[in-house]
Amino acid sequence: MTAPAITPAAPGAHIITRRAVASWIVYDLANTIFSMGVVSMYFSQYIRNAVGADRADAAYGNISAISMAIIFVLSPLLGGMTDRASRRMPFLIWSTVICVALTSVLGSVSYTATMICFILANATYSAGLQFYDAMLPDVTTEENRGRIGGIGVGIGYLGSYIAVGLGVVMGTENLPRLFQAIAFAFLALSIPCFLFVRERGNKHPRPIFSWAATVESTRGTIKTLREGEKYPGLLRFLIGRVFYTDAINTVISIMFLYTLNVAEATGLTAKQGSAAGQKVMLMAITFAVIGGFMWGRVVDRIGPKRTLDWVLRLWMVTFLLAAAMGILGLPLPVLYGVASMAGVALGGVWSADRPLMLRLTPPDRIGEFYGLYGMVGRFSAITGPFIWAIVAKLTIESGWLRPAQGQGVGVIVLMLLVVLSYSILRRVTDEKRDWSHLGQAA
Repeated sequence: MTAPAITPAAPGAHIITRRAVASWIVYDLANTIFSMGVVSMYFSQYIRNAVGADRADAAYGNISAISMAIIFVLSPLLGGMTDRASRRMPFLIWSTVICVALTSVLGSVSYTATMICFILANATYSAGLQFYDAMLPDVTTEENRGRIGGIGVGIGYLGSYIAVGLGVVMGTENLPRLFQAIAFAFLALSIPCFLFVRERGNKHPRPIFSWAATVESTRGTIKTLREGEKYPGLLRFLIGRVFYTDAINTVISIMFLYTLNVAEATGLTAKQGSAAGQKVMLMAITFAVIGGFMWGRVVDRIGPKRTLDWVLRLWMVTFLLAAAMGILGLPLPVLYGVASMAGVALGGVWSADRPLMLRLTPPDRIGEFYGLYGMVGRFSAITGPFIWAIVAKLTIESGWLRPAQGQGVGVIVLMLLVVLSYSILRRVTDEKRDWSHLGQAA
């Protein structure tokens, strides 16, 4: 970690230490173990084993949509609560602990109970990610925000190695035991962030859980959306983000399942397909790590908006090639190249759009605005799997196309969503905002 400690300019100023920066970054690694190991890989395999290949896409899409619907509703309220609280860290701790506890029982209880636990675990993981993102100003300055955020993305994707590695070492025959190992790793690597990240703190805390505070928070969010002209580029960015995260979150969640179907279409057995899926995921992870470090420096050099533009162009090409894999039946090795491109693009999205959102956010409303940021991400996580489930039903369950071909059509639909988001975001800029008209410092 190369982040320097920042010497305070005056007594009582906030000090950013290397240990705080490193601990914040390691939490990115910790929660990625859950997102890759549970959401992207092994839970979809659990469902496939339980309901069969033909029903797996629709079942997983619907379950993911329900979990995201919960956090979609709660995101702005949670963001407003953290703005009123003296510290955000307790929110991060509790959301992480609840997610870990629920993950540890996946597959060990009945199918219905496992579905409920996954829905709640995924919702609390998403809430924790919202609290974590809002702490970015506590461990960075304006000058190094892109670099530190990029390092967080790059190191974070190393958590995917751990998730995949746990599956390789332990095998996927006993999924409940694998879920327990993932839960333990998530918790253990979260502890440094809980202990060593020091927040700037809220100098004017207000009541958090009162009904009046909830009503105030809701009214404030509605007012923000109605008065979007006071926050240049905010609403356009949020709308555009719906569509590109729609596509990206969906492809993350089905990448492993897609690889299984493509592999079996080429004549491999289910076990060989699972091994191929792990290799493809490792390829994507490797290049996501590289992409995080690379794009973080690009953000500091050319700005988050121009960086995001280049990332979305890369996604368009990646989706086109990925669709060709399923529709045209291209050889399996081509998928490794597609996975490499997807990894680089993944590292770029999160390196660019977190700093861009911060540029569009007034200083004293970071929690609320990151709640909106999280809300549109969750909305896309509802609609993306829902769209995927519809395409799967029309193309695969109807018997019209084989699973790999039907999923290829779904990938084309996702590519069109990225094209739409790119068009919407064209007029957004990352120029520094002057918030004096709101009675705040620039």
